[in-house]
Amino acid sequence: MPMNFEKLFKILSYAAVFCGFFSLWISGTFGIIGTVLFICGMIAAWFLEGSKWQISERLGTVLIVLALPVFYAGWKYQFFGHSDTGAMLAGILARLILSLTAIKLLQKKSDRDWMFLYLMSFFEVLLAAGLSISALYLVSFVIYVFIMVCTIILFEIKKTDRAANAANLARSLPEGVRLAAMPFRRLPATAFALIGFIILFATPMFFLLPRVGGAGLGSNRGVVATATGFSDTVRLGEIGTIQQNDAVTMRVRLENREQNAGNLRWRGVALDTFDNQSWSRTKAAVKEEKRKGERDFIQVDYASGRENLTIQTVYLEPLDTPVLFSLQRAVVVQGNFPVLFKDVHGAITFPRVGERISYKVLSDRTLPDVAALRADKTAYRIETTNYLQLPPKLDARIGALAEHITRNATNRHDSARAVESYLQNSFGYTLEQKSGGDQPLADFLFNVKEGHCEYFATAMAVMLRTQGIATRVVNGFQQGEYNETADVYVVRQKNAHSWVEVYFPGENAWVPFDPTPFAAQNLTGSTAGISAQFNKYLEALETFWIQYFVAYDNQEQRSLFTSVKRSIADYQTKTSGWANQVVDRITEWWKEVRGEKGLQSSLFAVAYAAGFLAVSFLVILAIALLYRKVRKMGVWKRLADWLKLKKRATVIEFYERMLKVLASKGFRRETHQTPLEFALVVGMPEVVRITEKYNRVRFGERELSRNEAEEIEQWLGKIEIF
Repeated sequence: MPMNFEKLFKILSYAAVFCGFFSLWISGTFGIIGTVLFICGMIAAWFLEGSKWQISERLGTVLIVLALPVFYAGWKYQFFGHSDTGAMLAGILARLILSLTAIKLLQKKSDRDWMFLYLMSFFEVLLAAGLSISALYLVSFVIYVFIMVCTIILFEIKKTDRAANAANLARSLPEGVRLAAMPFRRLPATAFALIGFIILFATPMFFLLPRVGGAGLGSNRGVVATATGFSDTVRLGEIGTIQQNDAVTMRVRLENREQNAGNLRWRGVALDTFDNQSWSRTKAAVKEEKRKGERDFIQVDYASGRENLTIQTVYLEPLDTPVLFSLQRAVVVQGNFPVLFKDVHGAITFPRVGERISYKVLSDRTLPDVAALRADKTAYRIETTNYLQLPPKLDARIGALAEHITRNATNRHDSARAVESYLQNSFGYTLEQKSGGDQPLADFLFNVKEGHCEYFATAMAVMLRTQGIATRVVNGFQQGEYNETADVYVVRQKNAHSWVEVYFPGENAWVPFDPTPFAAQNLTGSTAGISAQFNKYLEALETFWIQYFVAYDNQEQRSLFTSVKRSIADYQTKTSGWANQVVDRITEWWKEVRGEKGLQSSLFAVAYAAGFLAVSFLVILAIALLYRKVRKMGVWKRLADWLKLKKRATVIEFYERMLKVLASKGFRRETHQTPLEFALVVGMPEVVRITEKYNRVRFGERELSRNEAEEIEQWLGKIEIF
């Protein structure tokens, strides 16, 4: 076999093994040490291929057998980490498969060993389907299928060539054309069979495997650090550190976006206590447990009506906070959560495991109208005392400023609007941490006079409290950038935001106010230029992957199985109904035949049955006669030849037919004779012409035209009557 063929086979085989490794690497299952070790092993195996330094098959078998108890011990004593059980088992299995692959690469390989390596790479790709949540996995899978098909084709060629040499079937062919004599017709079938095998096994594995990975596009991005802004205690200024990060936090799709867009804020946590340096939650540990009901969702609140209900689908990145984000006043949550917790400030949390999650939220965004809010002068109850709390030693100038701003207001709503407007129009926005000292809020209001959203929200909340109005600060995210290609809002860490909620006791409503200057609200990146548009398409691809692959969790699997079960039940119901109709009609007909409905009905039923049988018999007879006629005329064969462009005289068929005819006349080709030498010995012009066509098609990679095929048929006819 030519050297370049062997080299190509080696390259593709190693490429197939590497594709399996690459699929697992994308999932972030193993770190830098495992990556370096395996790549070094592949490089060493490449250069040792065919040398005396390769390990023997016996030693390779011993190492493979020893690897099993070693990895079992590593799992039992948690040598590979202390993560959750699913991720740990998947990681150990991935390392075991890679170890077995490395051992096989380093040993002398027979056809059986190559097949073992191909099988291991296939298992790696399947395992990566459950571990990886990166859109890059889709690219690696396509490349793997292409390379593996090419590799198997070359593997089949190699085996066939070896078998042909062993049987001495190709002795008469020149060395340069031996490969051309291989039965290539079986190779496309092998390729399609392999693709079908991969799809057949990969599809159910995708639908059945849970998603335990944590990788992002291109690499394992890990957990996004945001907890500084969404914990029980948040120091003044920490939101500003989050806003300097461009990492994606979540993607949100709204149903009926055109009707629900505008002033979107994804609520996280609410804080009620301020000590001049930080905000905290006084009742953080008091949480109400919420569990699923019979309809597979968790109800966390009650809707006030149906006028302003908004459904959001949230694809949340791996964050270091247990908070679920949604529009204000979530009512119902649907997701793969065993339990949710809701605190007294409206924050919803869940037991986080550090993975991407997806969930749906139904929010009631209904707010009382302005007239009702202005008329609300109900006194606060004692349970709202914490929302009126002021820090000790608060700078007296803050209260005096608030009183001056609200001097013309006669109700809580107008006072809140007055403070909101003052802060929006009198101060500047910056992400720099300029305010400081023992009272950074006073420094912001009277000295620096610029800051980020957290200072504006704190200023408004505290100023209103000095006027006896209950407030709390909310930390969450602004709406983010809308990607029309993916139809989602892409929310990044830089969209982190703080605002204020004011309580109106008569309406029992928390109403949001945002004192941050308008120029700093809903900050988004630039959408102009080719680069920005390209990034949007990449973001749309990532969203598609997350929505239809990563977010396909246990809940979606159950939904699929439920749908399939329902479809089967519907089909059975329809089939049963059709069968019952047939039985009813036959029963009704039999009653008429027996004369239960009178003699006339009986005669009509018998005549109807006889007519039906006669027509059926005539139709069957006509079909049988037509089939015989068509078969006799050779229509099927002509139609097949026309549709498939099939040449009756194929490369093997017409030459073998000629050899059989000549053998019956006493001319037999010897094993040492080439086809052309044998034709010259026979001495018939037709034999020489057919042999020339044979050589031209078989070794010249040229197909027969329809005219040439007809000429060959004529020559074969002359040889048969010779």
